[in-house]
Amino acid sequence: MEAYKEYDYLLIGAGIMGLTICFELQKKYPDKRIAIIEKENDVAKHASGRNSGVLHAGFYYTSNSLKAKFTKDGNMLMKEFCDSNGIYVNHCKKVVVASNEEELRVLYELYDRGKQNGVDISLIDEEELYQIEPNSKTYKRALFSPTTASVNPVEVCKKLKEILIEKKVDFFFNTKYLKRKEDIIVTNKVNFKPKLLINAAGLYADVIAKDYGFSRDRIIIPFKGIYLKYTGSDQLIKTNIYPVPNLLNPFLGVHYTVTADNHIKIGPTSMPAFWRENYGGLRNFKLAEFLQISYFEILLFITNSFNFRKLAISEIRKYNKAHFAGLAKKLTNNLEIRKFNQWLKPGIRAQLLNKKTLELEMDFIIEGDSKSIHLLNAVSPAFTCSFSIAKYLMNTENLREPEPKSETITYS
Repeated sequence: MEAYKEYDYLLIGAGIMGLTICFELQKKYPDKRIAIIEKENDVAKHASGRNSGVLHAGFYYTSNSLKAKFTKDGNMLMKEFCDSNGIYVNHCKKVVVASNEEELRVLYELYDRGKQNGVDISLIDEEELYQIEPNSKTYKRALFSPTTASVNPVEVCKKLKEILIEKKVDFFFNTKYLKRKEDIIVTNKVNFKPKLLINAAGLYADVIAKDYGFSRDRIIIPFKGIYLKYTGSDQLIKTNIYPVPNLLNPFLGVHYTVTADNHIKIGPTSMPAFWRENYGGLRNFKLAEFLQISYFEILLFITNSFNFRKLAISEIRKYNKAHFAGLAKKLTNNLEIRKFNQWLKPGIRAQLLNKKTLELEMDFIIEGDSKSIHLLNAVSPAFTCSFSIAKYLMNTENLREPEPKSETITYS
């Protein structure tokens, strides 16, 4: 076996971020040698294939954040890619509803953010809400987002893989990053020597970043997200219905999602997980991960940073289907919640925690230098933003910096 394979660009992770960055790289540098390594046997095996498929509009985020910078354009670019490649887009739209005066104030804040971010959004009254989605209800006002849509995320990722293989990008599946040895990337199969490494490893992005001197004061704390599917034959809801979120944490609350194939589901949960791939049972259990993550979760519980104690207790209660569905029922009228009774496969949110402040990072974080770029905290709406982030990284100064660079913009 040869000592190593040489590439101009080596990407780690065949999720949506790795695939879209590779897609834009190949377009910009068609003669460069590009490869993707992925520890699973195919694309989209983790968050990219387990998310809701919702294309967000971009009104949740303050204007100085990377999420605001990338969501609006990412929504448009993803739709363009899908339209160009025969992938169905469900233009199901979205409403955000309030339940009291306090939530109404947050609703106005979201409207202001949307306007600052250039998002197509409007404040509507109860009668207008009824015309859009008769089964939803609100307190005085609601937000209407006409550009929110849904796609099948696995279908998007598989199409990207197909295109990239046609363009002679090399895929190495079942190939796990083990360590960095100077300029060599050591894996369980073959070693690599890239001119530039791009780390889009999701749940393990922080671990790889540390091998390059980045993400020193941060660690990924996994949160498990599960949806309940509506099993009735009738289509009771045609529009995504979301509650007003708590702006102090990055979770959007239990909501109704209309999928690309017009199924209805409620969720997700935001349950603290105990190791990075804690989907169910003891599969992929790693003692070192369990001990490390448990330590920080216990610390968060004791200090109650960002109200973690209440979050953890409330999330555990969601394992009861009736309780879980009851939370969603608050957003609607006359909905038979007992038909929300089928658990869908869980996903894990790779949420970055600042170890010094014990606060969750609210924004995307991009760090890197002339040898490597690391995408950290690539959580929702990362799927929506993926093409936009990829195009941003195509700027020469972002791909090749002579001196170490760190770009971190925090949502506030």
